[in-house]
Amino acid sequence: MKTVALIVAGGSGKRMGRDRSKQYLMLGGVPVIVHTLRAFMGASSIDDIVLVVPERDIDYVKLSIIEQYGISKVTHMIAGGRKRQDSVRNGLEAVSNDCHVVVIHDGVRPFVSEELINTSVMKAIEDGAVTVGVPVKDTVKSVTGDGIIKETLDRQELWLTQTPQTFTREIIQQAYRRAYEDNFYGTDEASLVERMNVKVIMVNGSYENIKITTPEDLAIGEYILKIRGIIS
Repeated sequence: MKTVALIVAGGSGKRMGRDRSKQYLMLGGVPVIVHTLRAFMGASSIDDIVLVVPERDIDYVKLSIIEQYGISKVTHMIAGGRKRQDSVRNGLEAVSNDCHVVVIHDGVRPFVSEELINTSVMKAIEDGAVTVGVPVKDTVKSVTGDGIIKETLDRQELWLTQTPQTFTREIIQQAYRRAYEDNFYGTDEASLVERMNVKVIMVNGSYENIKITTPEDLAIGEYILKIRGIIS
């Protein structure tokens, strides 16, 4: 039974303030999405990659990303949808029935490690539903719309959720069917699974596993590459 990585790279560059979509911006001399894809190429647990990109970018990505950088595990390139959840749904439709585990990851999280990917897959095989994240470091307060603090939350119980989020194919496909039947849009895949009362396991991720969404994130990304010894 296969394990398929579903990489979602359907975003734009609006928060970057640039015309080019953030997944194609250069980071350490190569596009952000290439770093992400290389991690999944190197992960021994991943058999195939389904890549979701804006429909207008499919030809560009095939030529300038997949072929140019030799990303051989990509078996399907799928057009994204209106929202991220729609894009994941489109990608799930390309996952074949011989797939046992689906690993869903943001295309603009380029610092995910092969070890974390493999650990997520192993835990999903054992428990069915897994997400990665990191404990909150700062004090977190619940605030009203007009800026008044309601309460201070217990940060020992709070985690920042990241990707990959990993599930057996049956669980995540059922979660998506129910979400669309109920016209429910969640903020991540785990939230769709949670509403079915399925237990989702939190796996310790990495504070380096950042999402590239702003110019500041690109600068942090360059620093991460330097401390990893990838660039000088």
